[in-house]
Amino acid sequence: MKNEGIEGTERFLSPGKGRGLQAVRLFSVGELVFSCPAYSYVLTVNERGAHCDNCFTRREGLSKCGKCKQAYYCNVDCQRGDWPMHKLECSAMLAYGENWCPSETVRLVARIIMRQKVTTERTPSERLLLLSEFESHLDKLDSEKEEMNQTDIAALHHFYSRHIIDLPDDQALTELFAQVNCNGFTIEDEELSHLGSAVFPDVALMNHSCSPNVIVTYKGTVAEVRAVQEINPGDEIFNSYIDLLYPTEDRNERLIDSYFFSCQCKECTTRSKDKAKMEIRKKLDSPPEPEEIQSMVHYAKNVIEEFRRAKHYKTPSELLEMCELSQEKMGAIFADTNVYMLHMMYQAMGVCLYMQDWDGAMSYGEKITQPYSVHYPAYSLNVASMYLKLGRLYLGLERKSRGVKALKKALAIMEVAHGKDHHYVEEVKREIEEQK
Repeated sequence: MKNEGIEGTERFLSPGKGRGLQAVRLFSVGELVFSCPAYSYVLTVNERGAHCDNCFTRREGLSKCGKCKQAYYCNVDCQRGDWPMHKLECSAMLAYGENWCPSETVRLVARIIMRQKVTTERTPSERLLLLSEFESHLDKLDSEKEEMNQTDIAALHHFYSRHIIDLPDDQALTELFAQVNCNGFTIEDEELSHLGSAVFPDVALMNHSCSPNVIVTYKGTVAEVRAVQEINPGDEIFNSYIDLLYPTEDRNERLIDSYFFSCQCKECTTRSKDKAKMEIRKKLDSPPEPEEIQSMVHYAKNVIEEFRRAKHYKTPSELLEMCELSQEKMGAIFADTNVYMLHMMYQAMGVCLYMQDWDGAMSYGEKITQPYSVHYPAYSLNVASMYLKLGRLYLGLERKSRGVKALKKALAIMEVAHGKDHHYVEEVKREIEEQK
């Protein structure tokens, strides 16, 4: 395939950022800028049986692979389509049984290697950027990241060496894993639940901004990039690499840790939302000293990290208690709209949903949605997913009018972010229609 480019856009040298993507025509809000099929992708293990391993369609009555009994497909066509990749895992899963446990990144890299072996021309995923051009930032990896890389390489050899003839040498694998870690994408559903991992080279060409003018959503294993601000000819097209809920300092810490750069966008230089994001509780006897606030921020960051680790070994009841205790402590200084409070409320809501405590989940959702709408940019998937979860909770608890109202708010965002013809949009419309 020749380098045909993407209509309406062009690759260019972005001042201070390196290569990037810019518009050569006007794009209106909600307009599809471009779509990009995945170069390689893998369905997360937890979604097997609920989604097709080949096309990621969510449906009941999927047919399982007759050999391994662990991969599921819509039909024979999907099974055949996935076989060149699934055959890497099918017999291995049988051989290793319960001991078959490569990470999702290892599974994705194995598929990339197989794709590279049979690909001689530029693919439809690489109209502007080749996968081989991905930045690896090997010179910037700390010892912890280097160790993780080596662990992944060892796992690749362990689980796949019998099934991939002539694996690349360790130096090439080190670079490939680093490239995937910096440029990979997680595919999510309409409620931002994790479905899988993939690489989309042309999507990876876009640089980051904390005030992005496009948003990336997924239709199966195809990434769709839509304008969420008006984009004029000559404007650079910016995506966001990170969760934008947090204040400037936190966002840049995340960018430096994961992508090895700090952001100089307007949102970061003006810090216009930081005060609202760090709201202090009103009606305190006396305003807290800067040192007290800093100490509480330090506590908040520690408890967020502690909770992330605790999800792997604590019971749901213990996790909920962690959330409640941390909110009680932070609430002595922080307002309920403070992003650290919202973070723990969101975690608590997730635990309540898991425990089927619908009233508890609804109570947290009601506290989260309005501040989310203030802290996130317009047409945020995070805001849409919160209204969606809350709306579905209301309907489940037979609060029909509140449910429809929340679903309509989600729909207004989704029609721009996903496009009016997306099956997720059609599903939400159907849910609203059923309440009439």
